[in-house]
Amino acid sequence: MCSASSNAKRGSSPTVREGVRSDVFAPSLTVGLLPRGQTPQFYVTTEPRPELTLNSCAGYYPILALKSRALGFLNILSFMGFATTAIHAGQEPDSAAGAVSIPIYQTSTYAQDGLGRHKGFEYARTSNPTRLALERNLAALEGAKFGYAFASGMAAIDATLRLVKAGDHVIVSDNTYGGTNRLFKRVLANYGIEFEFVDTSDVTNVESAIKDNTRMVFVETPTNPVMIVTDLKAVSDVAHAAGARVVCDNTFMSPYLQRPLEFGVDIVVHSTTKFLNGHSDGIGGAVVLNNEDDANWIAFIQNSAGAILSPFDSWLVMRGTKTLALRMEQHDKSGRAVAAFLEDHPKVQKIYYPGSKSHKQHDLAKRQQKGFGSMVSFDVGTLAAARTVLESVKLCTLAESLGGVETLVCHPATMTHASVAPEVRERLGITDGLVRISVGIEDTDDIIADVDQALSKIGK
Repeated sequence: MCSASSNAKRGSSPTVREGVRSDVFAPSLTVGLLPRGQTPQFYVTTEPRPELTLNSCAGYYPILALKSRALGFLNILSFMGFATTAIHAGQEPDSAAGAVSIPIYQTSTYAQDGLGRHKGFEYARTSNPTRLALERNLAALEGAKFGYAFASGMAAIDATLRLVKAGDHVIVSDNTYGGTNRLFKRVLANYGIEFEFVDTSDVTNVESAIKDNTRMVFVETPTNPVMIVTDLKAVSDVAHAAGARVVCDNTFMSPYLQRPLEFGVDIVVHSTTKFLNGHSDGIGGAVVLNNEDDANWIAFIQNSAGAILSPFDSWLVMRGTKTLALRMEQHDKSGRAVAAFLEDHPKVQKIYYPGSKSHKQHDLAKRQQKGFGSMVSFDVGTLAAARTVLESVKLCTLAESLGGVETLVCHPATMTHASVAPEVRERLGITDGLVRISVGIEDTDDIIADVDQALSKIGK
């Protein structure tokens, strides 16, 4: 979905004059659109343009404004692809030493020049330069104006739910992450918030569940672990007609493969632990959005509740996003290959992967996503068979989590979704025989060979 102010409408470009690129610049959050087909060049505006919004609408180049220290407060607008944005957005060289990598500002407080005179930072819970750089980076990757980093994906989701209050009704994808299910049903429901879990892959279910007090629709697409896809535009249209916000957990796809805000979603949440970090060495979460009032409240919650991402973990995620485009290409390539192998394997009863033509929402996934990703689930029939596979792999690692460079396998029924009631798990397809694999970026043939030898042990 394309959203831009009157200063950046379809078919028009921002009022700019051609200028000289500064050798020293600092990325800001000012972003916008320029029509495709123009010769890429640099432009300089004479005033800040905070009203522009980053988009990747058909027919437009995304542009990212860069504040130049050398030229004063000027915005340099350049044509930015996803990989370029991932590497440069929010990543200005350090002003003190010129370090290309953002420093880890491991401090709890900041020296002030006098009463009420500081450099923009007062206390590290409220703001930290390393975390701020990451927040700008993540906002740019999702095409958002605002981004906030949290101590975990669950902390990010919890902060987002502070946008509703006691007496409000929230519609949730029924096959959502077990931790989300637990937070909603066993924690937040105790504070008067009404949660209703429905199959959001059928928009009529969402429409039927709408009430006068519905204030939010929370979707996960594709879902964890049976990979159900929700039509984000259709659900957003229904929710907005009822005056409700739409939140999407985009962890499984990452902004490289899916950008929910473009389909009308209001807020995107991530577990940065997964693909954004990509190296299985840090826990974190993020909230990105465009609405300024909601953003101000999220920022207030972030500071008040204090579930912030540490400077070191912020740096780890920034390290990860720099290679996100490259990693997701390989994740997607290997994910498709592993899914195709599993679909033809005699020991596998069923696979769950939107890239498979047998997936009932394959066409929707093709329209809504840039690729299909590396998350594949498959059913081998029984707990004993699943145990054999999981305990026989050699290259793959039996572990919780996903999205790392290494291939991880897990048993959702006893691991990621153990907190979900057994009868609900069974109804959703999370059987005792279900195995989930997060396909890494090792050589694809090696991953397939390992899974094949593990499957061959079933029944022996």
